[in-house]
Amino acid sequence: MRTLAFAAAAVLAGSMLAACGSDSGSGASTGGGEGDLQNAKVAFLMPDLASTRYELQDKPLFEARMKQLCPSCEVIYQNADSDAAKQQQQADSALAQGVKAIVLDPVDSAAAATIVKSAQSQQVAVIAYDRPIPATPADYYISFDNEKIGRLIAQSLVDHLKKEGAQGGILQVNGSPTDAAAGLIKKGIHSAVDPSGFELLAEYDTPDWQPEKAQTWVSGQITQFKDRIVGVVAANDGTGGGSIAAFKAAGVKVPPITGNDAEPAAAQRVINGDQYNTISKPIKIVAEASAGVAWDFMRGQKPAGKTTLYDTPSELFVPTVVTRENIKEVLFDGGIMKAADICTGEYAKGCEELGIK
Repeated sequence: MRTLAFAAAAVLAGSMLAACGSDSGSGASTGGGEGDLQNAKVAFLMPDLASTRYELQDKPLFEARMKQLCPSCEVIYQNADSDAAKQQQQADSALAQGVKAIVLDPVDSAAAATIVKSAQSQQVAVIAYDRPIPATPADYYISFDNEKIGRLIAQSLVDHLKKEGAQGGILQVNGSPTDAAAGLIKKGIHSAVDPSGFELLAEYDTPDWQPEKAQTWVSGQITQFKDRIVGVVAANDGTGGGSIAAFKAAGVKVPPITGNDAEPAAAQRVINGDQYNTISKPIKIVAEASAGVAWDFMRGQKPAGKTTLYDTPSELFVPTVVTRENIKEVLFDGGIMKAADICTGEYAKGCEELGIK
């Protein structure tokens, strides 16, 4: 009887452990002890260094969430620095190291199809992150709604220009031509600019999202169009910052210029009135969601998407436009940024005006 009692207790304990192991990746930590997932590896491959967000936000936030979900798991982080061939090598290296999932923000959305095929042939799931991979469906796609981002920043600018009674045309500074997400943003921008009544003077696809290249192009447009330029729709904060620098270097008044990503430098420019808007898309949301989805795939679970994009199960979060009018509420009261980090030097006065403390 004593032996049977011990056996029954063992069976009960085993069933309880199994139940604990069935928690969703978005729930509590499993302790990382699920069979062959002990010391498992997951790759987090980011595209470039032109944007500061990957090193400062995406990487640490993803790593922290994975640590919660699987304390013993290892995150293999690599940044391709805008080199698609380098990213391919990084993916191959990750696969050779036995990763069980790859979270991939592609340098080149078309070239990334090779990474997807290679990983899937080895039963390794690929979660497309921020930028989609249209040619070959990844296993999952997580991002903010990029087409909506383009529409929101452009419509915000158009509404402002109409309110101010501006007369003239708009420049459009798009993102990288090899980035499918940039293509979605571009489509969204056109949906607001084309019917606006403002002339689209010229547009430019910025190679690798490089702010310097955006600045050079905008400088040429200033020479050509001069004061006919009443606004610039820039697809992200880097190209927006480059556009602003072009006007300042030319010694002419900076018109309202958009952005996207709510980088710290962009927040400072908005506070000072140099940049008209940016987009708040808290990286914490997508970084943590991608960690949860990767953990699900690592455990053999296939999460269902809330929508589908490019034949890929997807989850697309909704962003928020940030201007000088709501920056305090969205970025500071919302806990995304701290005044101590932003309201320094020349920006202290603007913060004081807006009540940012």
